[in-house]
Amino acid sequence: MATRIGNRNARFQVWQALLTNRTKRQRAGEFLVQGVRPISLAAEHGWVLRALIHDADRPLSRWARDLLQTHPTAERVSMAPELLADLSEKDEAEVVAVVELPPDDLHRIKVGPEFLGVVFDRATTPGNIGSIIRSADAFGADGVIVTGHAADAYDPKSVRASTGSIFAVPAVRVPSQREVMEWVEEQRTGGVPIVVVGTDEHGTMDVFDFDLTQPTLLLIGNETTGLSAAWRELADHLVRIPMTGAASSLNAANAATAVLYEASRQRIQAPRTKPDLEQQLGTVN
Repeated sequence: MATRIGNRNARFQVWQALLTNRTKRQRAGEFLVQGVRPISLAAEHGWVLRALIHDADRPLSRWARDLLQTHPTAERVSMAPELLADLSEKDEAEVVAVVELPPDDLHRIKVGPEFLGVVFDRATTPGNIGSIIRSADAFGADGVIVTGHAADAYDPKSVRASTGSIFAVPAVRVPSQREVMEWVEEQRTGGVPIVVVGTDEHGTMDVFDFDLTQPTLLLIGNETTGLSAAWRELADHLVRIPMTGAASSLNAANAATAVLYEASRQRIQAPRTKPDLEQQLGTVN
């Protein structure tokens, strides 16, 4: 049976605060998710749904009924439509999910011989974090790490920009590069020779000339100032995206997408390059 909320009581105010207050999200250990696709992906990937809030005055769609039936442990809350609109930031929302925050543990990111990860350092815009997570998902990356004093990956703008990919690709927040490099060294000791590659307009090599088929951790710098001096020092290589025209640089999310695409292209091409060449040589001979 659903709990009904028809006024701006304390419970409603707690949930509303999760939209704008990172500290309260962290303290509560939960965040709000809006939209059919993001909620469906959260459920599909096994995230803990603490509560499912739905419109008290509207018949549930088949999707919403199925969601409620398949997640009986999630608290069911029926809410006045005008209040639900405030939580969803749009009038037509049918369901808002309260989802448990995962731990910020780098070991959530799977590392293997074909590892591809992204570090976004000191991100200032949650939308850019979400866009990078979306691109990471699209091009086969294993995880995204947000470092330093940065915007929150679980801000509603980030979750929305990821279009639900945040539930498919681990996004981990850590205080500094130190934690990342300790984790990288741990992986190297374990047999995965991760190469740390920074993207920078003054890089020594064009990105398409660099071998991105090896286990790679890509570094994306702050939207305004780029890579920090510390990350420049720690990077094994610095690569650049060749550009023409008046633009001197790309938006951080666009730069990440370009490099992730190139990594994906190289990795798709690599397994067939040698056999194809051998076959062609055999045909010629």
